[in-house]
Amino acid sequence: MVRFWDKGFAVDAEAAPRLRGLVDIYDGTRHLFQCLIVAADEDDGEMRYDFKRATPATDHVPLDFERPDDAPVGLIGQG
Repeated sequence: MVRFWDKGFAVDAEAAPRLRGLVDIYDGTRHLFQCLIVAADEDDGEMRYDFKRATPATDHVPLDFERPDDAPVGLIGQG
């Protein structure tokens, strides 16, 4: 990746086709975003892509309910 900003990114035009769709953005092995992209334009040796959606990656599944502040973090079973 050549450049990255809050509404898109750019890569070397020689290595990049005109893409659109769902992509994952990584910094090394760290997953940063899952994005819906569309090719914007090619200029000055760069292929630029705009984000239609950029969802930050998390290491947990989102809850579909509200968790109380005083909820237990785990349960101890009977041995």
